[in-house]
Amino acid sequence: MKVRKIKSLSFFLLVLLYATLFIKCIPKNDVPMGPPNILYIMSDDHGYQAISAYNETLIKTPNLDRLANEGVIFRNSFVTNSICGPSRAVMLTGKHSHVNGMPDNSSKFDGSQQTFPKLLQKAGYQTAMVGKWHLKSDPTGFDYWNILPGQGQYYNPDFIEMGEKKQIEGYVTTVTTDLAVNWLDKRDMEKPFCLLLHHKAPHRTWQPDTAHLASFLKNQYPVPDNFFDQYENRQAAEAQKLSIRATDMDIQYDLKMQDEEGRIKSRFGWMDHTSRMNEAQKKAWKNHYDPITEKFLEANLSGDDLYLWKYQRYMQDYLACIRSVDDNVGRVLDYLDENGLRDNTLVVYTSDQGFYLGEHGWFDKRFIYEESFRTPLLMRLPKGYQKRGEVNQLVQNIDYSATILDMAGIPVPKEIHGMSMKPLLLDNDTDWRDAIYYHYYEFPNEHMVKKHYGIRTDRYKLIHFYDDIDVWELYDLEKDPSEMNNLFGQPQYDEIAAKLKVRLVELQEEYRDSSMDQGDNS
Repeated sequence: MKVRKIKSLSFFLLVLLYATLFIKCIPKNDVPMGPPNILYIMSDDHGYQAISAYNETLIKTPNLDRLANEGVIFRNSFVTNSICGPSRAVMLTGKHSHVNGMPDNSSKFDGSQQTFPKLLQKAGYQTAMVGKWHLKSDPTGFDYWNILPGQGQYYNPDFIEMGEKKQIEGYVTTVTTDLAVNWLDKRDMEKPFCLLLHHKAPHRTWQPDTAHLASFLKNQYPVPDNFFDQYENRQAAEAQKLSIRATDMDIQYDLKMQDEEGRIKSRFGWMDHTSRMNEAQKKAWKNHYDPITEKFLEANLSGDDLYLWKYQRYMQDYLACIRSVDDNVGRVLDYLDENGLRDNTLVVYTSDQGFYLGEHGWFDKRFIYEESFRTPLLMRLPKGYQKRGEVNQLVQNIDYSATILDMAGIPVPKEIHGMSMKPLLLDNDTDWRDAIYYHYYEFPNEHMVKKHYGIRTDRYKLIHFYDDIDVWELYDLEKDPSEMNNLFGQPQYDEIAAKLKVRLVELQEEYRDSSMDQGDNS
């Protein structure tokens, strides 16, 4: 009897030992650590083509690639309205433009409405907004804010800190990062934080840091195959005013070619790019641009030669601005790693929309065509999120709000249009949307892109341009990824177009988009 008791006790202890070892062997990163810190970094007009994790032909971006390599890269990330202010309003509210009240850049964001920073704040998060705001009203829902007025300036920029305007010497991308790191240093270390770090760069007029002025000067970039697009059967594309092959891209205003004799004329009038610079910055600027200007004048280019020169000059300055963005993303990632914040911080990098880098002969954005509709999205995840590598589902900027709230353990309000991406980040099997909806409103304006709305599935895109025109376009993205061949009206595609129209109407009804004249959906 005594021997049995001893054997039973020995068996019990052995089981207990194995159970303890088993529990210890469970990887800790299989269990979320609790409400994560959130660092949301957003640039302005950063095309996905200019991140080497997406495309290695233009620029190396080691710090942005670091996010992709250590986390996830979204291959099908899009916006709902490809223009600066409206995109920011969508991100904050999780709602399409017709509901959040900011359909175009002339609108003013209603800061009294619900946003995800306000909900985080109520749940005990510290919230901060630093950098480009561009919503005309003051930020709300933030314990601290320090924003660029309007579009902001690249050199020695003005900032408005909690209502007080002050000028800060330096280059805007670096200064914005300095302000963000300073806030991180001074925050309440006992609370989770949400920091929105919004860069001005690489927004027009693409003024690089003096440290990077010549970084890409000797580079020659591959010209997109459709750079000389003639826009056959695409009326809205033909009517736009965002062409590198026209005065839309200005030699003096955009490309900084200016001389004291006034030989170079601008449709904008004279712009002094150095007006905010100190003497050292002015000297570096003149040493860089004066020789380029002289060579340009001597060459006396015209026609295709001029257009190709403009494209290379544009790319050199645009990418030099991105070099500073990448450098400063690296600074913030290093800060998180060095201060023990890596394991419990969600880091997001995106842009307020995509951008044309010569495709169709264009710069700027606005269209539902891929280069401006699609936006980069990279995430480094807190412990507990198993997903690494590519995410291929169709996601949009309406999803950011729901995702952040869900990851913070906060219920997602039913009125939010977006879906939480959390199941995708946990690598769970989950039902996902089969199509996404887009609506652009800002017409007429400088770039004259027509009002339009449309739907995109994994393969097809259907677009309706309306208001002063009534034109439909249909693209098979598998066969025609550059969107050169409008298939609408071709009999063999009538059935596909009809099905897409039905799905389009369903999405308009789901999102209650009846605020604009949307023409004939029949």
